[in-house]
Amino acid sequence: LAVAEHDNGWWEWEADPPLSAEDGLPQGLGEVLEHPAAGLDRWRLGIPRLAERHPYASLLIGDHAYWLYATQFTPDPPAEFTHMLQRGGAIYPSVLKQEALRFLTDVQGMQSEFRHRLKENPFWEASLEPEQRNPHVRLLQTLDAVSLSLCACVIKPVEGQPKGLGEDHVIFTEVPRRNWADRVSLEFKPLGDGRTIVDPYPFDESPLTVTVPARVVEPQTSRCQAPWLLKQFTFLR
Repeated sequence: LAVAEHDNGWWEWEADPPLSAEDGLPQGLGEVLEHPAAGLDRWRLGIPRLAERHPYASLLIGDHAYWLYATQFTPDPPAEFTHMLQRGGAIYPSVLKQEALRFLTDVQGMQSEFRHRLKENPFWEASLEPEQRNPHVRLLQTLDAVSLSLCACVIKPVEGQPKGLGEDHVIFTEVPRRNWADRVSLEFKPLGDGRTIVDPYPFDESPLTVTVPARVVEPQTSRCQAPWLLKQFTFLR
């Protein structure tokens, strides 16, 4: 649930996205990231959205958001929580530091409330132990990185960062396998045509084909005039 809903703070943005001055189309992710302070408010909206019924999902979403900024703006962050697509270095402008630090304090406050709710149930209280929680945080980061690598090639490449699966050989490190102590590096080897070999293979079935509905829209053309298509990606053992 946390993996599926971790970007729910974008719901309101997606309902009425600002347009690009370049082509009049909804802004791409690369353009949105040029205004990083707005992203903090989306996290503040999204992290607690599920908390009433699913405080553990909100806790993991908060962990995900926290480490995106903590790995850049706090001293000596643990390497095992650096997002795979941050391995090229800083992705946020340095002027964001004070706002980011305030945001990290806000996240810690929200998570204190989530933990309080979880401790009321013996089953969920056990989920707070690092050997349970840490693998879930890292798996969320891993699947987020896989999806971004497939679908977000509009992000301007940073030296050392992958451009996207299907284009570059990519390695994701510190991925938990049987437990938190048993971690591996996932290697993605592109074959072209959306096909990628993954080693060691993390999924139950091979090949695994995933589809993304999309519209290919020409500049200054209404989105409604473009037909839907399914973009396919295939993972292979």
